[in-house]
Amino acid sequence: MARFQSNRPISQADPTIAVDVTPADSLPLGANRFQLVVVDSAGNESAPTVLDVVVRDTAKPTAVLDLVDSTGGRIAPTVPFGQSFTLSGARSADLPPGKIVEYRFTLLPRP
Repeated sequence: MARFQSNRPISQADPTIAVDVTPADSLPLGANRFQLVVVDSAGNESAPTVLDVVVRDTAKPTAVLDLVDSTGGRIAPTVPFGQSFTLSGARSADLPPGKIVEYRFTLLPRP
């Protein structure tokens, strides 16, 4: 198990890692972004890849955003240049009896 700290890589030979949290020392609510870079035996580093892990709130609704194909199936969030795509907030949820009644999609400025 590992305790992650912001912007501090954890290097290991094993391809899987358990993220160790407690109620007192947990990840923040909402999307938490993890990055992976792999290194080959020649020392070449890959381009980074990222994964957003959603930590859900037990009282307020939690928004989840996906990229979906024409049938609504989730796909990797990578699209070819110049190709249209569909975003979906369908996995967003609220605890019953609450219901999501509005989805606001926004393109944010690039950092």
